[in-house]
Parts: sequence; structure tokens; C-alpha cells
Amino acid sequence: MSTTRGLEGIVATQSSVSSIIDGVLTYAGIDIDELAENASFEEVVYLLRHQKLPNESQLQQLKKELAENSSIPDAVINMLKAFPKDNHPMAVLRTAISALALYDAEAQDMSKEANLRKATRLQAKIATVVAAYNRIREGKEVVAPRPEFGFAQNFLYMLNGEEPKDIAIEAFNKALVLHADHELNASTFAARVTVATLSDIYSGITSAIGALKGPLHGGANEAVMAMLEEIGEPSNVESYIRSKLDNKEKIMGFGHRVYKDGDPRAKHLREMSKRLTEITGQPKWYEMSEKIDEIVVSEKGLLPNVDFYSASVYYSLGIPRDIFTPIFAISRMSGWTAHILEQYDNNRLIRPRAEYIGPVHAHYVPLSER
Repeated sequence: MSTTRGLEGIVATQSSVSSIIDGVLTYAGIDIDELAENASFEEVVYLLRHQKLPNESQLQQLKKELAENSSIPDAVINMLKAFPKDNHPMAVLRTAISALALYDAEAQDMSKEANLRKATRLQAKIATVVAAYNRIREGKEVVAPRPEFGFAQNFLYMLNGEEPKDIAIEAFNKALVLHADHELNASTFAARVTVATLSDIYSGITSAIGALKGPLHGGANEAVMAMLEEIGEPSNVESYIRSKLDNKEKIMGFGHRVYKDGDPRAKHLREMSKRLTEITGQPKWYEMSEKIDEIVVSEKGLLPNVDFYSASVYYSLGIPRDIFTPIFAISRMSGWTAHILEQYDNNRLIRPRAEYIGPVHAHYVPLSER
């Protein structure tokens, strides 16, 4: 029996949700570059689910459904208030999303129609959960969603308590589009494994959030921002990074297992980082990022991935560092739910084998003889 550590290169399923072929990322066949420049996040949610872009009436219907389902039960808000304030937001999110199932009358309804409705509820409510918890832990009042706002606009409004500027909405929408799906990554695979048992969609999403919480998957941009804050000024970049490289320490935000010629999503966030940091009067975050980029590329041949420049983008939008990964989850909810719906449509229990490497020909020894 042959084995492949980490299942690297193993094709585990067929999917029409997204693809990475020859370094090109597509959602339902549409190049990520086209979507990043033109699409709203709501269009991408629809695209991932249905493998086609919505027409005007379909898009407006989805926006209406997202707006109508964006509020969360008072019991969940009270639960968020009762949590210790020093918990990592991903742990809170994992618990809150699981709890939402208890207040969904269709939670155990496995019909296709009910699962599609639950996918919309989850997409709408996850943004409200993240924004609400951040305000609660900061001692602020929870801000209710505004039904007339688009998805990106609404999250920034609920998070900061004020209407966001157009550049902020554009930046956040672009980040949501770029993070929406990424083929069979760890959290998506976790979600598909869970629902392949015919467990409910809330269980699948809770599994996905648990996988995303790990620093090897969802926490890289948080680590990038921590590094930038530690460096402090552009003049410190050279010595800091070269010291890390000399000590063979990992520089977060570089390289990707499936991209050998660079992450196609990174360039969009690099440009947005430059624009936003100039507007907010803090160009040093982009300048430091650019210098780090140059050194790591020249010394290690590693190119930045989507996490590297998203760190300074989120920071410029006034988003706390430890909320970066929950925001990843807000975006990736679109991909997770699309993959879950696809798994339900053509399900087979996912049950791989393991190569046994333990003792052989062992025997039971009575306790008195051990």
C-alpha cells in the first residue's frame, strides 16, 4: 500500500465549483482576475453554487435573501456576551455557528431546497456573528445589519458602526471575492468529509471552521500583520528579514503548495494595499510589505500568496488583527456551502485507508506479568 503524506497531489473527488489548473484559479471556469476586477461578492456566491453568473432578477433575489437572513437570534447574541473576552475569535465563531443550528427549524431537513436556504442563512449570519462579537468584546453596542446595504458594505458598517467609504467597500468586496473558494483545501475537505456521512450543513461548516482555525491554513495573514507591527518601520525591514532568513525561520505569507509560479490572487491585494495605505496616511505598511517581498523573492525564490498583502488591506480597513481569520471564514462560507451542496448531490462516504506502521505479531500480556 503506497502512501502520500498530506495527500499531496491526490485527486479525492470531482468538482465543478472551482479549479486550479497550471497556476490559474477559476470559479466555475471564470478566471479569478476577471472576477476580482468586476464581480460583486454576491455574484460570486451565486456563481459557486450554480456554476453560472446570476441575471439581474436572480442577483436581486439573492441580495434580498441575504439581507432578510442577516440578523442573529437574541439568544446567540447573549451567548456571545457571556463568553470570556480573551477567547480567540475563531473559537467563538466555531461555537456560535454550531449554536445557530439550534435556532433553525430546518436544521435537520436534508432536502435540497432546505439545504440551499440554510446555505443562504449561514452566509448572511456569519458576518453578523463576527462583527457582533468584536463589538461586544470592545464594550460597544452591537450594530444591527442594514437591509439596504450590500454584503461588503454591511459587514464594515456592523463592525465599525459607521457607513464605510466607497474605497473601503471596494477593497473588502475584492478580498471577499479572492478568498471565496480554493478547490479542495483543508477546510473544504473537512466540510465534505463531515457531510459525506449525511450529517447536516451546520456540522459541515463547524468542521470547516475548526480546520481553518489552524495557523497552517487560515492564520497566515494574522501572522503577517504581527510581523509588520514587530518590524515597525521600513528602515528595520532589511535587518529583521535577513536575520529571520539566516536563522532559517519561516516568513509568513510566502509560497503555496499548489502555486509554483505565484499566487494569482496576490497582485490584486497588493495594488489595493498600496491604495488604501496611502489614503489612510499609513503608507509604511505597504512599503514594508514591498521590501519584504523583494528580499524573500531574491533570497528564497518564494512569491507572496494571497495572505501577504491582505494583512495590510484589512489593517487599513480598521479590522483588528485577530479578526482576519474569521473574515476569511466569512468569504470562504460561499465556497464551503457550494461544496457541501455538491457533495449532497452526488454523495459517497469519504473513507480512505491508512498504512499501518505499528507493532506486529503482538500478544496480550496479563496485567500481573507487565
